[in-house]
Amino acid sequence: MGAAAGNWRIGVIGTGAMGSVYAVMMAEAGHDVVAIDSWQSHVDAINTTGLRLSGVSGDRTVASITAATSLAGTAPCDLYIIATKAAHVGVAAQAISGVMRPDSLILTIQNGLGADERIAQHMPTDNVLLGVAEGFGASMQGPGHAHHNAMKLIRLGEMGGGISERLTALESLWQGAGFAARAFPDITQLIWEKFVCNVTLSAPCTAFGCHVGGLMANPEGWQTALACAREAYQCGLAEGVAFSFDDVARYVTAFASLVPDASPSMRLDHLAGRASEIDAINGMVPVIGARHGIATPVNETLSALVRAIEARF
Repeated sequence: MGAAAGNWRIGVIGTGAMGSVYAVMMAEAGHDVVAIDSWQSHVDAINTTGLRLSGVSGDRTVASITAATSLAGTAPCDLYIIATKAAHVGVAAQAISGVMRPDSLILTIQNGLGADERIAQHMPTDNVLLGVAEGFGASMQGPGHAHHNAMKLIRLGEMGGGISERLTALESLWQGAGFAARAFPDITQLIWEKFVCNVTLSAPCTAFGCHVGGLMANPEGWQTALACAREAYQCGLAEGVAFSFDDVARYVTAFASLVPDASPSMRLDHLAGRASEIDAINGMVPVIGARHGIATPVNETLSALVRAIEARF
């Protein structure tokens, strides 16, 4: 990586709420940032007046970011950050493959599982790294304006595990831009541990129409959520994941207790009349279960319910 010792050229693919946080803070650190998003009004606002970020990290507008609706015609980047919804990862990878250099890095940060497999359909994954955003919260206030609610940790790792020179350089990049970031030798474990928590809360909160605290206060709702967690955990064990816990109910209960007022992004998508990431979260559990002969009736049922609701949007 020629940019490791200086400024990087960074493409943020999917400059919604989270992508806007990444773009603004990277640009503030002196990096050359191009924001790619399909929302034309958002792109126009960034190019006209800059990208505004308000919230926990301050309120400011950065005018140095270039925005476009497509990567076509853009100069190659040192790093591409895929911050789209899970369903759009493949499209993003296909676009990146047409403009990247052989040494460009791709970092994908999504909820759920399967991003690496979606990318692999469009390019070799030798230069792909995985990220997990922990304790983040952000929302779009309008074109060119994102609000930053919380920020805890960006976890980074190589798909195949281990600590590499390029992973360490990526860690330094994020830290230098003001993020709490850390490289981990087993990112798969961390992705799965977040996945189990997402499975516990996403479809259940959406189906029962409540925030996390309301789900925990509903005995039937919480038992349904724990059943989702147990199915996901069993699938992870079958995949060879080295979980840091062996009591999945205790683990997800402790996590949920920290965010009682939160609503998962899946529920927020439904409240806004948008399709969710159901296929990458609860809907992925039956897919993995089928590989190993593991029954996953609760996740299968809730996924079908969520899809039925979305069919009415």
